[in-house]
Amino acid sequence: MVFLNRIYTRSGDGGETGLGDGRRVPKTDARIAAYGGVDELNTLLGVTAANVELPAAITPRIATIQNDLFDLGADLCVPETDTPPEHPPLRVTSEQVARLETWIDESNESLEPLTSFVLPGGSPAAAHLHNARAVCRRVEIGVCHLAAAETINEHSLAYLNRLSDLLFVWARYCNDAGNNDVLWVPGGER
Repeated sequence: MVFLNRIYTRSGDGGETGLGDGRRVPKTDARIAAYGGVDELNTLLGVTAANVELPAAITPRIATIQNDLFDLGADLCVPETDTPPEHPPLRVTSEQVARLETWIDESNESLEPLTSFVLPGGSPAAAHLHNARAVCRRVEIGVCHLAAAETINEHSLAYLNRLSDLLFVWARYCNDAGNNDVLWVPGGER
């Protein structure tokens, strides 16, 4: 359980912040950038859910994903260690990744097959989901940068990779099952 009785602590005024294991690092650290990106993605999904009409099946799933993204932020906030910690940190699981795969498969069944790349847009819901997908890809790159420098939970990257796929499928679903997708026409505006 989280208990916050003070929002400001002044401990970050010098450009450092604390990790979940108590270590202090610069706010420019790759780990901070990685879970800061996860927070941005989570916020964007909240904005999407609050501002556009989504299919009934998607809305509760976005809430689940937002909770998962807090799990992912908590995971990234506590570095992996060879020594078992006294209190095991929260880690993203293979089950969370598998759940996204199930949702992708369920949603993709009803979509028209793709004949071209899809331009972000169409309905407002699809446009918001495409925006979230693009941010998710950027966040994934930030976590890849962290993974290149430090050991991270392997399910973290898998979760983000599946999430961007799910957001793409959901965007198509919100475009009348792909019937109203805006397709890329290579060189079509020359």
